Amino acid sequence: MLTTPANPTAKTAISLARRHPHWALAAIAILLVSFYWLVWADDRYVSRATVVLESPQVATPEFSFSSLLTGSQQDSDLLLLREYLLSVDMLKQVQEQLDFRKHYAEHGDVFSTLWNEDAPIEDLHDYYLKRVSVEMDEYSGVLDIEVQAYTPEFANQVAELLLKAGEQHMNDMGQRLAAEQVEFLEVQVNRLSDELDAARAALLAYQNEHGLVSPTGTVESLSQVVATLQGELATLQARRSALSSYSSERSADVVRINSEINAVHDQIEQERDRLAQAAGNSLNRTASEYQTLELKAKFAQEIYSSALASLESTRIEAARKLKQVSVLQSPLYPEYSTSPRRLYNASVFAIVAIFLAFIANMLVLIVRDHRD
Repeated sequence: MLTTPANPTAKTAISLARRHPHWALAAIAILLVSFYWLVWADDRYVSRATVVLESPQVATPEFSFSSLLTGSQQDSDLLLLREYLLSVDMLKQVQEQLDFRKHYAEHGDVFSTLWNEDAPIEDLHDYYLKRVSVEMDEYSGVLDIEVQAYTPEFANQVAELLLKAGEQHMNDMGQRLAAEQVEFLEVQVNRLSDELDAARAALLAYQNEHGLVSPTGTVESLSQVVATLQGELATLQARRSALSSYSSERSADVVRINSEINAVHDQIEQERDRLAQAAGNSLNRTASEYQTLELKAKFAQEIYSSALASLESTRIEAARKLKQVSVLQSPLYPEYSTSPRRLYNASVFAIVAIFLAFIANMLVLIVRDHRD
């Protein structure tokens, strides 16, 4: 048989709790959570660092509409760095060098400690993400790194390791890509070198076959000869017309001029036949084939020169430091704990609990009104 307390205050409290259980639950929850945050929760030290990723390259950034949609290369590199710092690979490095499991398993209260020191890597990574925060400030283009630990030494050591490993990873990734590009370009340069040698050999063989150093120059010379002969032919024809006006066709002067005209005309036809024949190895065909071979050789040489320049520049890029993590704020060595935010957490929970209790009270009143 239940006995009721003799204290009137206790009776009043029990009566209110029976009439308004939601308020009683809210009050109990607020007391328990406030006790945890204000008394029970262990202190955590926070080490913060702010970094920016820079490249030694000096180049004018290109502005385009696509860059507005996709962001700059620096933003992409910062996102890659952020993902690596929060990755399982980074966690493994922290575990190997600083023994992440041991520190968080030996410290912390029942709600914040690492319960199982031998937890699988998936669970350990989830816990790692609760203690390590890396956020990107898109406006200023920097990364804000925050590490929570139960000792200031460990928090500072983890933050410094993140900076060192992040920079090394970005450089390794860039140099690995550059090395692959060097290997690819070396293969292309060797192939283009063979093609250039083949084009030059074909050009020399064609010159030796036809006995001409430059068929194009020969064609131009013959064209000038034909033009000169045509001028002489016109002059002789004009003289013949003048002689015909006062001399007979059988006169010695007219016969001589006609002979000269025929000789010049035959010479013109002969030179034209050399330039262009209906069949056989005419000079115009020879010159056309020679120009084709010469263009192929020049094109092969230009491509080979461009590939050599690209190979040399890529080798330089692969040999130097591609990315540098510039520290705007070095990892802070905390002197006092700043986490958890005890009063803030307790106040927020109290406000939320009171709000939920108020909603529950309104629902109860509505149900009672409908019953009445």
